[in-house]
Amino acid sequence: MIKEEFFPTIIYGFDVKLDNDKLAQDILEWSKHDKGVHKTNVKGWHSQTDMQTKPEYKPLVNQLLLTMKQVWDDQHLDRDFGIGNMWANINPPGASNQPHVHPNCLYTGVYYVKSNINSGRLRLYDPRPGIQLIMPVRKSGDPGKSLWRDVNLDPIPGRIVIFPAWLWHTVEPNESNDIRISVSFNFIQHGFQ
Repeated sequence: MIKEEFFPTIIYGFDVKLDNDKLAQDILEWSKHDKGVHKTNVKGWHSQTDMQTKPEYKPLVNQLLLTMKQVWDDQHLDRDFGIGNMWANINPPGASNQPHVHPNCLYTGVYYVKSNINSGRLRLYDPRPGIQLIMPVRKSGDPGKSLWRDVNLDPIPGRIVIFPAWLWHTVEPNESNDIRISVSFNFIQHGFQ
């Protein structure tokens, strides 16, 4: 048997050390003065999308640029890249984000500032058109990642997750008794904005 896997969808993860207490404090303070915007957020707060321009978030921006450089190199991409936009999310208990994609950018991602195991996983859906039209019955046991129809990633504080911007994703409801704070961002390739 010859078995090859073509057209993979790669999801990158990086565990980094930042001052999450200060980030959380700054984001909470920002939310008091910014009514935010309504995008995919349900019952949660979504800041304006210019977070990358605010000096208090420079350490996070610098870290995102370093991690994206690794993705850029791994993907064999040319031209330079930059952050197209960036925003903070606060999901109190019961809040979630509806399924969506991020148009007009190449990669998107999230950084978890404050979260716990029950505060809402990131769910990424199989991108193949029509794959959900048939759900075959499978044998018991784990068939392996290549046969999964979606992926559910736990929101781990200090983790950056980066994935293609065209990949449908959602955030499950926060079922904890605390707020979930995250930062989302989009990366663009220069020359295509």
